[in-house]
Amino acid sequence: MLGNNAQLAKLLDIEDDGSDASRIWRTGQLDAPLSLDGFVDRIRRNLRREPQVLLGASKSVKRIAWCSGAAQSYFAQAIDAGVDVFITGEVSESCYHLARESGVHYIAAGHHATERYGVQALGQLLAETFTLEHQYIELNNPV
Repeated sequence: MLGNNAQLAKLLDIEDDGSDASRIWRTGQLDAPLSLDGFVDRIRRNLRREPQVLLGASKSVKRIAWCSGAAQSYFAQAIDAGVDVFITGEVSESCYHLARESGVHYIAAGHHATERYGVQALGQLLAETFTLEHQYIELNNPV
């Protein structure tokens, strides 16, 4: 489990439910429900950037769908899966309307911010397996 989605789940304490392994986007849940503000704060702290939040209904967050990078096109499928929030890197205008109509929150946490952890995990595994040195160089990208 070295990919960006697996690492994002680990970083945000989301337990992947393992459903439909053929899908690029994932679903899972938190140990305990959080307010939307509490969950957004977790994202802010762990990804070190301010996410853009499109409000759905005012409900707590427990069941989550996510896909790192640019995965706006999966939002409708995530809604159909019965989640409280969808997290990805980027946002499109249509996501605003889907969030309002469906009641599912949409969080654009940054393309770069959601896709930098898989390569770091791979580097760490290779370093441990082959006694290599590696260094991840962060080139901050606001997108």
